[in-house]
Amino acid sequence: MREKLLPFVIGLLPILMVLGNSMLIPILPDIEEDLHLGSRWSGFILSSFTIPAALVIPFTGILSDRYGRKRLIGISLWIMILGSILCIFNGGLISLFMLGRGLQGVGAAGTMPLAMALIGDLYQGEERSRMLGSLEVFNGIGKVAAPLIGATLAQLVLWDQSFWVFPVISFVILVGLRQTVESTKGFRKLDVKAFSAVFRSKGRLLIPLYVIGGTGLFLLFGILFYLSYHIENTFHIDGFFKGFSFIFPLGAMTICSYWCGKRLKTDEELGWTYLKCGLITMSLPLGLLIFFSSLGSLMFFLTISFGGLGLTLPVINTFITGSVSEQERGMVVSLYGAVRFGGVALGPVAFGVWRQDPAQMYIITFGFTLMNILLFALLSVRRKGEARIEI
Repeated sequence: MREKLLPFVIGLLPILMVLGNSMLIPILPDIEEDLHLGSRWSGFILSSFTIPAALVIPFTGILSDRYGRKRLIGISLWIMILGSILCIFNGGLISLFMLGRGLQGVGAAGTMPLAMALIGDLYQGEERSRMLGSLEVFNGIGKVAAPLIGATLAQLVLWDQSFWVFPVISFVILVGLRQTVESTKGFRKLDVKAFSAVFRSKGRLLIPLYVIGGTGLFLLFGILFYLSYHIENTFHIDGFFKGFSFIFPLGAMTICSYWCGKRLKTDEELGWTYLKCGLITMSLPLGLLIFFSSLGSLMFFLTISFGGLGLTLPVINTFITGSVSEQERGMVVSLYGAVRFGGVALGPVAFGVWRQDPAQMYIITFGFTLMNILLFALLSVRRKGEARIEI
């Protein structure tokens, strides 16, 4: 029973992180109206969550190496609960609401990255690859469901009451972890010399993987931001059908992540093959968008491209967690989480500027995918003669 419950409990951690911003997008107008904010505050409402999370994520990894994954996840969830309560009982004060959002971001720092590190500690071989793939599946499910959850709750209750979702999910995770995971031990204190030693020995592998993963999330959230704007203003699609249109590209990413995680197992060479195929599959359709702009073409090419991203993310997760020892895993994985979250935070900002000229935006986007392919080519050359990754 515990073995069946554990994947679900760990999978709720990335969902909790995704809900932190994606759930709010449909209810931002209600928040602005009730708190008497201008539309320019929408970005601050989102960034007040993402910026603290990106800054705190590396420290949660280092502390989890020292004091244990389970303990740090628990502390993070209690901070998330506290921040959510401040958002619920904000009393119409923007300062109290923004403080709550900041605490939510600090709490979110101990979700997805520590979930990856915990899986690396608890599982080996095929099970580790499968579980890391399932994390991206839960992540994708969260991305699809979050806007629908936010829009539905806004119809049923006041917007501030929708923040009860976070304490409820947090309590479920806390109870689930208590039932399924023994208290994880802490390791030696990681000093600066040990930190630099890891990247001297593994940096040629880790840094390109960080950049590829972060760039993938940057493009994902930037394109989703643009798509939300584009299909409403150009094709006049709004409401439920607008939310439904996101299911196709995000669904393709989720399915491909599940398929990749299930098949990857312990075959490192297969992982490199999937990574190559995923990067090419992501790049080519985005290049074709330079020449085709109809709604059908847009949705078709984005669905294929996001499917390619779904192939790459489980491989990167597996390679990063398997490239270092248990004592260093929290730090290394959390740094990757910070890079990913930085991409999530910067994507909408950049595409908000680039969307004024869609043709140029597609060229820039295609350029980022070519950069990832170039990084993969460099990795392929460098990895020859180096030790295998223990996946």
